[in-house]
Parts: sequence; C-alpha cells; structure tokens
Amino acid sequence: MTNFTLRPDEIEKRSFEIITKELGDRTFPAERADIIKRVIHTTADFDYADNLVFSENAVTDALDALKRGAHIITDTNMALSGINKAALAKLGCTAQCFMADSDVAAEAKSRGITRAAVSMERAAALDGELIFAVGNAPTALLRLCELYAEEKVSPVLVVGVPVGFVNVVEAKEMLISSGMPYIAARGRKGGSNVAAAVINALMYKLT
Repeated sequence: MTNFTLRPDEIEKRSFEIITKELGDRTFPAERADIIKRVIHTTADFDYADNLVFSENAVTDALDALKRGAHIITDTNMALSGINKAALAKLGCTAQCFMADSDVAAEAKSRGITRAAVSMERAAALDGELIFAVGNAPTALLRLCELYAEEKVSPVLVVGVPVGFVNVVEAKEMLISSGMPYIAARGRKGGSNVAAAVINALMYKLT
C-alpha cells in the first residue's frame, strides 16, 4: 500500500534514492553529481543528465564566491522566489532581480530592447562577486556575453538555462563559447525553476 504520510524530508530522500536508481550505472564528477540530481528532482526530467554542462572549475569557483558572500542576480522573480532564503542568509549572500523595476521597464521601452537586457546592464554595475541565474530570457544571456566582451562584467558564474524556442539554443551556445564560467542546459529545455535549483544545489553543498 502506498504511504501518503511521509514527511517532506522523507519524500526528498526517497526521491533522490529513486533518481540514483534510475540513473543506473551513470556516474558524474563528484562536484557535479548533486547539482544534476537536484535539477532532475526539480523537473522529473532525466534529460538533464546529458544536457547540463559545466565549464572547468565552475563549481569550485562558485562555492568559493558563495563563501565570501556573493551577490546572485536572476532574470525572473520566479527564479528569485525559488532560491532558498535560509541558505542565502546562512552564507551571508544576497539575491536580486531587476525585472519588475519600473525604471528598467521604462528604459527598455525607450531603447526598444528587452527588460532582461537592461537588467543585466544594471547588474553589471554592481560591486562584488556576481553570480547570474538566467532561466527565462535568452536576451539576458546575449547581453551578458556582450558586456563580458566589452569588459564591463566578469561573473563568477553564469547559470544559463533559459527555456523556449527563439534564440534559446543560440544564446546558450554563445555563453558556452564566451569564456565566462558557466553551468548551462544545452538545447531548448530549462526554466526559472532549473535556475533556482542549480543555485540551491550549490548553496546546499555549503549549508
């Protein structure tokens, strides 16, 4: 008989046991395995075992920055909402999204560009170590790549997992070839929940 009375921690533990079992003989580098499994847990999509790609030292460098109180920028308030606030506080980190700011919307309209692009420009002007979590807007990734090429921003990490059909694949591939440290989901899949899951998985390594 199915047990419907499991506690939340028991459900999560059981979920990860199922994920590990269904992955079978698949193995991943130790620093990446729990991130991949966290994304699969969030999405119930095992394609991320193949789609999620990492630049060299992306995880270790991001962990070091989180220990120093890095600032996380998201491209949606949904991703911001999904980031574990208790873990943020424990690490002394902060998270922010500019997308709903009225001045960002006004500037984007006047320039004929997306709010996501303007948001990345705002974030690039911030002090400190920056981690970007992009789960929705490929234009955010494209603008970040331009800002990096212009030497206006140097992120500790870019989580590039926007979802969709228009410029999504191209933006992710541009990120991967940009020289910026990245964790990206190749192809069309992704989303704000995936972006938050990657950030949470990194923080959970430390908390």
